[in-house]
Amino acid sequence: MNAKLSLIAIGLLAAISGYSHAADVAPVMDSKSCESPKYPKAALMNEETGTVTMGFLVAPDGKVVESKVEKSSGSKSLDKAALSALSLCKFKPGTKDGKAEQMWAKVDFVWKLE
Repeated sequence: MNAKLSLIAIGLLAAISGYSHAADVAPVMDSKSCESPKYPKAALMNEETGTVTMGFLVAPDGKVVESKVEKSSGSKSLDKAALSALSLCKFKPGTKDGKAEQMWAKVDFVWKLE
């Protein structure tokens, strides 16, 4: 009987400790709330492609309050176009313990020619 109680207690402790880590939820972009970035003419003519990784500081109301390029696509014009366009998107805000809080979100945008 004691062995069963110990296993239940261990299971409860594991669930509680896992719950504290699961309480943080990162912001998520609402892609329907904004337009896709437009390919800059010079980058299109030069057939530039690549992936830009951006960071967005999202307020509790879902608006972007700060943005930055974390990893360049290799083209300044592609990076700038993606950052400018996606900074206008709305996000589902991040939460801590169920309460909306200001948090950073990471977004990749892939530029490719079709």
